[in-house]
Amino acid sequence: MKLLNPRFIFWLSLTLVSSSFGFYLPGLAPVSFCEKEDAKECQKEIQLFVNRLDSVESVLPYEYDAFDFCKDMDEKRPSENLGQVLFGERIETSPYKFSFKVDKPCVKVCTKSYDTGSREDKLKLDFLKKGMELNYQHHWIVDNMPVTWCYIVEDNQKVCNPGFPIGCLVNQEGKPKDACVINADFNKKNTFYIFNHVDITIVYHSGDETNGMNARLVAATLEPKSIKHSNDDNPTCEGTPMDIPADFSSNLKVTYSYSVTFKQNDDIRWASRWDYILVSMPHTNIQWFSIMNSLVIVLFLSGMVAMIMLRTLHKDIARYNQMDQEEAQEESGWKQVHGDVFRPPRMGMLLSVFLGQGTQVFIMTFITLFLACLGFLSPANRGALMTCAVVLWVLLGTPAGYVSSRLYKTFGGENWKTNVLLTAFLCPGIVFVDFFFMNLILWVEGSSAAVPFGTLVAILALWFGISVPLTFVGAYFGFKKPGIEPPVRTNQIPRQIPQQSFFTKPVPGIIMGGILPFGCIFIQLFFILNSIWSHQMYYMFGFLFLVFIILVITCSEATVLLCYFHLCAEDYNWWWRSFLTSGFTAVYLFVYAVHYFFSKLQIIGAASTFLYFGYTLIMVLIFFIFTGTIGFFACFLFVNKIYSVLKVD
Repeated sequence: MKLLNPRFIFWLSLTLVSSSFGFYLPGLAPVSFCEKEDAKECQKEIQLFVNRLDSVESVLPYEYDAFDFCKDMDEKRPSENLGQVLFGERIETSPYKFSFKVDKPCVKVCTKSYDTGSREDKLKLDFLKKGMELNYQHHWIVDNMPVTWCYIVEDNQKVCNPGFPIGCLVNQEGKPKDACVINADFNKKNTFYIFNHVDITIVYHSGDETNGMNARLVAATLEPKSIKHSNDDNPTCEGTPMDIPADFSSNLKVTYSYSVTFKQNDDIRWASRWDYILVSMPHTNIQWFSIMNSLVIVLFLSGMVAMIMLRTLHKDIARYNQMDQEEAQEESGWKQVHGDVFRPPRMGMLLSVFLGQGTQVFIMTFITLFLACLGFLSPANRGALMTCAVVLWVLLGTPAGYVSSRLYKTFGGENWKTNVLLTAFLCPGIVFVDFFFMNLILWVEGSSAAVPFGTLVAILALWFGISVPLTFVGAYFGFKKPGIEPPVRTNQIPRQIPQQSFFTKPVPGIIMGGILPFGCIFIQLFFILNSIWSHQMYYMFGFLFLVFIILVITCSEATVLLCYFHLCAEDYNWWWRSFLTSGFTAVYLFVYAVHYFFSKLQIIGAASTFLYFGYTLIMVLIFFIFTGTIGFFACFLFVNKIYSVLKVD
């Protein structure tokens, strides 16, 4: 998911809270500004940084230098962490430089000339036009917060977007696309209008909130404009829109300029300076609807499980334990398969490998979301969430190896070398191969999202140098332990499974099992996909953590219910079925992703389409082993519990 919001959401743990609190952790100290620079106390110069450009119509982001914009002569790139590199962020300094509290009405940045006789100029202009046609968006940063474009939409609601477009297009029919609708002067057919001027407003809090001395920046907004400057050397920042004909038939000059204004506002505290962006994102009511919808499903399942555990099972066990041997043999249902219910499954090696990897993903997800919910993963430190997730996955190789080897030994397996190698390489290998091919496409397309070769080597070093050895360590301790002893003996001759009705057959049960867990997450999934593919902010980690807990409960209870129904039908093949029942939620995730692609996105181009589904398959695989592992262990504990209280001679 894409995280650009440095506001932290702390949700009280024992209640469903209705408010959030913004705070900053030590290490993310605010920067103070003043009119006379003091190296120890404050700084005078304000640096504007530019990030990659992206579009809702393309999966391919490009760095700022890929387009023919004005560049900083003393360009510097801040160091990027692993998460930023994997997300394709490319932050660099820009030629837009300000001094604190120094207003500038019109400043020329540079002039770009395009000669019809130059093939290089034609290619540059064509790429710029392509960016405007696909509505590529700038992302600028001042004092580690986005420079936003605020505008009024229907119902007089103010929306603040952390990006603004390169320009826009009026097509051959005279219909304005995207941002061209904001100005009636954008009316020439088959013409591009480039936003070559920005009016920047920087809002500051006049005093330090602790000692009342230096100022801090609390907001940065801009308004993009298209201006054809009459005098390129001394622009006045006034004039008709800067139009670029679709047909490059005459020489062209584009002059970039800006104005900057400083405003004081002591009502905005530095710690809550992101509020004006978040207020314009009316998702909270929908999120509460999602939570309530999920809670209804959980209460329904909990009631069903409670009824089975407290009434049906309790009475069955009490009656069975009071019978003599002859009467017990005449009993039917789940009690009759006690001699086969712990018979090792087919392909136990593969199942144990999936469960080891699923345990690794589950612990990684839980810790990452918990830390993000509490605010310890600052989105102000871009890429922190992804970096944390990758590092945790690498360090959690030991529980993966332990769980896989212990279960494999429980299944009676002896080929421990193959087991530990598959645990270390099977699922991560599939993900890496998919990611590598996606990266090749990005590299061919010249996208900034292409991970550099050095970073790929670093990822492989983390995998082979840390994760794999830790997996071997976990497997060593797992194989040293005895296999998990079942509470009842397993018969030597397998019991014949009776003819099953349609609903107790494996496939219908597995398909039905994924519906309820998916119903708990599909609304939250919409916001996550919006964050990834539509480049919208995602900051509601409190909601996401609650949905995570609800998903775990729902997967567990749905799988336990279906497992009980199948055991009552005397079908004791529950091992794989319990994994696939909750794991089938991933299939619904894929179906929803396909629906989202065709109904919500405007992605065009074979490369973008291939990338979308390539990355979606990675998410589906990870979600499959994650939910499957939850269902398996819930069913494993349930089956062990009910048969451990059964008196069997």
